[in-house]
Amino acid sequence: MKPKRAIATEQIHHPYQPPEGWAAMPVGVFKASTVLFKDTADLHTYRPRDGQSYRYGLHGTPTSYTLAARLATLEGAEHCLLTPSGLSAVTLVSLGLLSPGDEVLIPDNVYGQNRHLCTGFLPRLGISHRVYDPLDVPAFEAMLGEKTRLVWLEAAGSITLEFPDLVGLIRACKARGITTALDNTWGAGVAFQPFDLLPDREPGFGVDISMQALTKYPSGGADVLMGAVYTREQALHDRLNDCHEHLGYGLGQNDVELVLRGLPTLELRYRAQDASTRQLARWMQAQPQVAQVLHPALPGSPGHAHWCELSRGGAACLFSAVFQPQYTAAQVDAFVDALELFGIGYSWAGPMSLAVPYNMSRSRSLALPYAAGHIVRFALGLESADDLQADLAQALRRLG
Repeated sequence: MKPKRAIATEQIHHPYQPPEGWAAMPVGVFKASTVLFKDTADLHTYRPRDGQSYRYGLHGTPTSYTLAARLATLEGAEHCLLTPSGLSAVTLVSLGLLSPGDEVLIPDNVYGQNRHLCTGFLPRLGISHRVYDPLDVPAFEAMLGEKTRLVWLEAAGSITLEFPDLVGLIRACKARGITTALDNTWGAGVAFQPFDLLPDREPGFGVDISMQALTKYPSGGADVLMGAVYTREQALHDRLNDCHEHLGYGLGQNDVELVLRGLPTLELRYRAQDASTRQLARWMQAQPQVAQVLHPALPGSPGHAHWCELSRGGAACLFSAVFQPQYTAAQVDAFVDALELFGIGYSWAGPMSLAVPYNMSRSRSLALPYAAGHIVRFALGLESADDLQADLAQALRRLG
């Protein structure tokens, strides 16, 4: 019989190990910083970050590798890197691919924090940027130069929801060997396949990189911050993977568990919120206080034809309403304050509907492609669409 050890020693080196053969639908949550090796020979053996081997908790566990593999399947990718937030995923792509002297192009409707990265941080590294009109492919082509190394795409655009001519923009970049990266948070792997945009005409034609804020649809609970970067090409993945390791991106495995839990209902939630969004977007079009409704599935919305070309029927949970120009910013703010079922807050794709007024003059540098007036972006949750419509109606009555 072994001598009795101290309580702390016994708890750390307890002989019990769970038996093999445990099977359940939920993925096990493996938390670790230290990963134990069998012996020193195992310690000295090179372990690639390939989703099959482990060396330190920061670089992956069975839980996070499972999530990455399932997300890659969702996006039609070969590789997926997980990051602590959507913004960190954007940052990974730009830092991983750009060097001093390089130029990145961003659409005028890019996610605001991506714009701030390009204007505030990348210049300190000697990386320049220019802004392009996502609806003007000829003008975009004329901007591509010898220093252009990366082009960001946004479909649909942030806040104003223009849907760009992705095919035309990507074709122009491919002709010049320029890498394309798409923020596909809106599409979520449901609206269209970013790596295979024209499956019937040109199989395999698509972006080089896709990224998502998993904070949105994959989570669905408004309780997780996480991002992902997807690729098909091994060399591109290796380059981003190397940067990922240098940046020290890590994830809490309980957060990974929550996103894994959300994935099986992702498409159901996407379709349900999409249906509610279209109902309310069409209803808002008919209201006299509203000058224009922006939603890719609505005829007349900027880029509608491009959405029709690529869409597999999905259009997410967002629409924006441009109010008639006689209404002041204070009046539109009062309308938002009068809403009872819409929270006021950023993000979207959670269970609660949200409404946020925006001053677009602060976040755009080119002409806005919609009617004059103050704008409110709505993110539809999982409430009854009829209840949300009644709430909008009572708030509009107060607007007059």
